[in-house]
Amino acid sequence: MAKIRKFAALLAVTLAGCGLLGKSYAQSTWYEEEPRTFYAGPIIGANFTQIDGDNYAGYNKVGFNAGGILYAHLADKVAVSMEILFSQKGARGTFAKAISNTGYIIQKYNINLNYAEVPVQLCFFDKRKSHFGGGLSYSQLIGTKETAVVTPSSFPMPDFEKDYPVKKMDINFILGGSLHLYKGFFLNLRFQYSVIPLRKGANVPTGFGRTEQFSNMWTVRLMYLFI
Repeated sequence: MAKIRKFAALLAVTLAGCGLLGKSYAQSTWYEEEPRTFYAGPIIGANFTQIDGDNYAGYNKVGFNAGGILYAHLADKVAVSMEILFSQKGARGTFAKAISNTGYIIQKYNINLNYAEVPVQLCFFDKRKSHFGGGLSYSQLIGTKETAVVTPSSFPMPDFEKDYPVKKMDINFILGGSLHLYKGFFLNLRFQYSVIPLRKGANVPTGFGRTEQFSNMWTVRLMYLFI
């Protein structure tokens, strides 16, 4: 809880900074084509996630994605963006999955992963200010919960968090684009994928997936930039 409170405080400061930055530029707009180096704003949306290697397929887990973004222009149509986000990832399996050579069936599986995430991208703009880009993100795990329901019920369930912990750090490559809708509003679509396994080595319970598992995620968000 202490980590979550610290991140919430950092996010609040970031969003407050976005608001102050927007206010300072309130007298000039993008449409006047006045050159500007920095601009920022809040973002809110949803993650549609799965974990490759967990015996289940499909983006069945929906999580929250929210925070703030800052752009720094390098050239007329090129900018670097940095975000500070609260991002929920994980996976969810809702159908029975027979596990060979183990004597049990996984009826349900769920893993919630809460991260403080900092993505950095290189972005390219068109004349309407719509843009696309790619880069990397660093995520720090601030909370996790992993559960499963198996039959027969007498099967001894593993203690996931204690015996098979998820790494505290996750690094993703990201690709995405933002469509300029109206004034400061943008619709953002992003894909991202882990570049390192979520767990260490063969640290996965028998029958619960491959020894290497990777986060796989699509994100849809609404973004408002103080432009």
